[in-house]
Amino acid sequence: MSRRTRLTVFAVAAVGLAVALGIGLGGLPRFGAPASAYARILNTLSVPQRHATDVVSAISFDYRGIDTLFEEFILFAAVAGISILLRPLGDETRRLPEDQAAGRRIPPPSPAVGLLGILLSPLLVVAGLETVTHGQVSPGGGFQGGVVLASALFVVYLATSYSVVERFEPGALIEAADGAGAGGYVAVGILGLLGGAAYLTNVVGLGQPGNLISGGTLPILNAVVGLEVAGGFVLLAKEFLDQTAVIRGGA
Repeated sequence: MSRRTRLTVFAVAAVGLAVALGIGLGGLPRFGAPASAYARILNTLSVPQRHATDVVSAISFDYRGIDTLFEEFILFAAVAGISILLRPLGDETRRLPEDQAAGRRIPPPSPAVGLLGILLSPLLVVAGLETVTHGQVSPGGGFQGGVVLASALFVVYLATSYSVVERFEPGALIEAADGAGAGGYVAVGILGLLGGAAYLTNVVGLGQPGNLISGGTLPILNAVVGLEVAGGFVLLAKEFLDQTAVIRGGA
């Protein structure tokens, strides 16, 4: 495909996207508008029905749990596609790139910055776990917490170097986490079938509203989604960063 053809395809797609966004944004309610009937109903029912004080999590993982299942698998498919697209080829060798500027030496990472990154990383892990486990109680959940968990590794990379991160990065474990998180959502949905109800029906004990163990399957779904999102984002970063160290044979 020529450059001109690619630009033409991009221009047509960009115009279509701009029109769709304009129509969608134009139909949004004004700021401060009264809540819709749907919002009022869920605000009223989420606590007595699901014992979840965070209505967004109740919607995402219960009332509209099937939608979230497909959203999770969109990320899973994207990660799998990137991994296949960027897989090493037979004529590629792996070597860290060198600076192309003649006479210029890349300074090593600052020890102070590296120490700061190592100290911040476990704090981000704690914050991510808190966000995941409290999704049914307060704003947060698996998607948000999974990104925070993945950022714990990104901070170490930014503060040191990719070669340092590679030494302790558990590649196989990260791939397993991505797959287990996606499969875990499907497995939780089967609990509803085993309980004689519909798929993804909340059949686990609901607990007390406001407690950490409440909401039935909501904390379980938050946990598996957090696992999949964290593993997926780390895998994406790993695949892209690996490309900086790939030199094609004969190049």
